Amino acid sequence: MGTEWTVISLGGSIIVPDEIDTTFLIGFAELIRRHVAEGKKFIIIAGGGKTVRRYQAAARDVTSHTPGCVVSSEDLDWLGIHGTRLNGHLIRTIFCDIAHPALVKDPTLPLPDAMLIVAAGWKPGWSTDYDAVLLAKNAGAKKLVNLSNIEYVYTADPKKDPSATKIEKINWPEFRKLLPEKWDPGLSVPFDPVAAKEAEGASLEVAVIRGTSLPDLDNYLSDKPFKGTLISD
Repeated sequence: MGTEWTVISLGGSIIVPDEIDTTFLIGFAELIRRHVAEGKKFIIIAGGGKTVRRYQAAARDVTSHTPGCVVSSEDLDWLGIHGTRLNGHLIRTIFCDIAHPALVKDPTLPLPDAMLIVAAGWKPGWSTDYDAVLLAKNAGAKKLVNLSNIEYVYTADPKKDPSATKIEKINWPEFRKLLPEKWDPGLSVPFDPVAAKEAEGASLEVAVIRGTSLPDLDNYLSDKPFKGTLISD
């Protein structure tokens, strides 16, 4: 049996919190390179971040001043997809010496033979969380790391509910109770509910870690205790 893959869903809010965070990317690249040198294989899928939100906001604003032109949800989705691909090309470029040279856009196609693969958004209606789960299933990966701007999953939105408590470990049925049934691009949830259902069916282990906390990512990849939420069977 060959080396198993780990999928990393790298949130756009981590890549582009406002401007592109090159300090984070330098540290992230060093960490991943070190683990690849140890023989580990990774698929990194990039999110869109503020780049996407700015383009979508601009599209809405301009079309609102254009009689007869209404921006469709599909067009907004495509702006989001292309934003993830722009970020994905950036990630692939910083790993140009070890990554497969082409960005993976369809998570269902046979994967290239490489130690590091970079992917991005696929098609309208699907989040990069969902794409990440499909990539994990395609690669036979058992671990997926969700790097975003939250430190833990909470029992409720801590910004709205002061009684919300952090969750360090939870199973899929209990986690899915915290989510709505359907995915909507405007949802503020720790994981796409459709992706969560797919991940549960695949018995996938998902670690939710604050993206900027590279020591915690390092610890998880090294099978050491980490700060974050672990979702599994």
